[in-house]
Amino acid sequence: MSQPLPLAGLCVIEIGHSLAAPYAGQIFAHLGARVIKIENAKTGDYARGWGPPFIEGAAALFHAMNNGKQSISADFSDKDCIDRIRDFILAHADVVIQNLKPGNLDSHGLGAHALTTARPSLIYCNLGAFGANGPLSDKPGYDPLAQAYSGMMSILGHEGDELSRVPLSLNDMGTGMWTVIGVLSALRTRDADPMRRGQTVDVSLYETALAWMMVPLSDVLAGAALPKRSGSSSPNIVPYQVFECADGAILVAAGNDSLYARLCQVMNLPALAQDPRFITNGGRVENRVALIELLQPRFKQLPAHEWLAKLETVSIPCGPIQTVDRVIANEQTQALDILRTTPDGKATTVALPISFGGKRPPLAGNTPTLGQHDYLLHPVSPDTNPEK
Repeated sequence: MSQPLPLAGLCVIEIGHSLAAPYAGQIFAHLGARVIKIENAKTGDYARGWGPPFIEGAAALFHAMNNGKQSISADFSDKDCIDRIRDFILAHADVVIQNLKPGNLDSHGLGAHALTTARPSLIYCNLGAFGANGPLSDKPGYDPLAQAYSGMMSILGHEGDELSRVPLSLNDMGTGMWTVIGVLSALRTRDADPMRRGQTVDVSLYETALAWMMVPLSDVLAGAALPKRSGSSSPNIVPYQVFECADGAILVAAGNDSLYARLCQVMNLPALAQDPRFITNGGRVENRVALIELLQPRFKQLPAHEWLAKLETVSIPCGPIQTVDRVIANEQTQALDILRTTPDGKATTVALPISFGGKRPPLAGNTPTLGQHDYLLHPVSPDTNPEK
């Protein structure tokens, strides 16, 4: 990019593993921050082993979440090592993010209270499973547990199917995003404070899941019945789902009354546009089954590409159900230049979904090996990189 990245000069210490804290660290790194990853010297980040596929000993998933960081290995049984890490944080860090088991870092003097007392300007973010308060505040957990506990799994799939999870770690990654939002907000508050006081930020997988569940929770709080599992459809908008065509499926999102009227026109079903049961979205939701039973047979009469062409002609949002390989090859994906390769050519992954002045931030660098930057903890020339 022709101008410095927005977080250039910021030092973030990531004491984390798996996905939530590493994804937050990845966002910080891609926005220009220096991110130093503290890993257990014996095991490293568990995600290093979350494959196949593997790229030179580390899972592709690990490369995706950790490129451009520096790695320091920590022997938590070695007081001298922990003291050096603490000294380094107090000397260099603007931000610490951590997602270890609650209380783990406190026992080593690396918790929020100890570090923010010693360095009042520090922003310290805890990423937990269930939040900082409540009976489950000390309970550990992974993304699927948050999906189950939040009600998310109760609305996924079709009635009668086995229970399933969203096959992406959306609560981990969402918590990473809330971490960045919370930390940037705290930094703005600190920068406006004459005393430059930092603060502790708390986020969790469960709170993130509750945020994703905002609409169904709000509906039930407003008196609606418990939501049913309804596959690709929306509980609040109709028609807004997958339809089977003669040779495959497409997604159609007629999200308002005008789009619905155009859908009836292009499908040559003018009577449905005037049917009092279906004129408003509220009516269509109440009469969902009757309407879908009238639309689905018509979709089955033509192949998917013909329906997509017809629908796009009248600007109705629609699209094919693409497999991952087709997404990679898709012209729109390629035009966005969002798939980037690390400078060493070893790993290709997804860059940030943000552009500044029309330019997307590059990947922050290569993926570190475990302990590659341990030299940073030594008092002699800590900023001299022996690898150069």
